[in-house]
Amino acid sequence: MAKNNRDKEKETKEKDGVLTLTGMVVKVLPSTMFRVRLPNGHEILCHISGKIRKHFIKIVPGDQVKVEMSPHDLTRGRIFYREKNV
Repeated sequence: MAKNNRDKEKETKEKDGVLTLTGMVVKVLPSTMFRVRLPNGHEILCHISGKIRKHFIKIVPGDQVKVEMSPHDLTRGRIFYREKNV
């Protein structure tokens, strides 16, 4: 029963103070870094999350991605999801 409660906590728990935005990959840089353009026109430097790295998900220029950003540093972010190409 405790296991189910922990699963529910994980689903409802959101990261506090993290900004989530959608952007487009503009450029691939060395060391799994990417330049991502946000809808407001700003470009930020992003790295990929561990799950994307673990599952060998390829990210190429032109991909739509979801990015997490800290409100303390709006020039850097982390790619945590690549949108499906249709």
